[in-house]
Amino acid sequence: MRVLVIEDEHKIARALKKALEQEHYAVDVSYDGDDGLAMATTEPYDVMIVDRMLPGGHDGISIVKAVRERSIGTPILLLTALGRVEDKTTGLDSGADDYLIKPFALEELLARVRALLRRPVEQHSTVLDADDLSLDTAKRSVKRGNKEIRLTSKEYGLLEFLLRNKNRPISKNTIMQHVWDYDADILPNTIEVYIKYLRAKIDKPFKGKGLIKTVRGFGYKIEDDKK
Repeated sequence: MRVLVIEDEHKIARALKKALEQEHYAVDVSYDGDDGLAMATTEPYDVMIVDRMLPGGHDGISIVKAVRERSIGTPILLLTALGRVEDKTTGLDSGADDYLIKPFALEELLARVRALLRRPVEQHSTVLDADDLSLDTAKRSVKRGNKEIRLTSKEYGLLEFLLRNKNRPISKNTIMQHVWDYDADILPNTIEVYIKYLRAKIDKPFKGKGLIKTVRGFGYKIEDDKK
């Protein structure tokens, strides 16, 4: 999953980026409102974390409103040092999905991000599955049948994205935009290489059909007969 962090305090932004990357997210960071708005409205993200008070012509509230005015439905977590009820309601009414008051524990922020990511796919479960393959987004674990599978950070991110879109063909470009961050050095065959890595771990060691399918001339999908 790809996350945008718009936060002008560099120390906080660096801490957020590190914590999110340790949880296998691809992370882009912007330090001012104008640049952040440009990224939020031109790049595909799965979650945005936006500070309310920002330098530049746009603060957090105006960024949220501008994103929603463009019909971009990406979940947004608004960060602020303002803890009054009216401040919280203003943020939520502007179009933010959640609100976190500074200072906060990184563990709570990560839990909020996971909750926002679950909303479009599965409201009441942390588990994504296809056939006998399961990925628990809370435990960061992957199993096929009863066997646990160890994945690298990028393998995990790729599998999670495919499972969130199971039975839907996903183009290589879309995969690249959601699993790798903006500054990643990606070669033309990077996606194919990581698909090969995943197949070697979740398909080849197990009897039965392979779950990762190639959509010729387009990309890939995870197929689940249960749907």
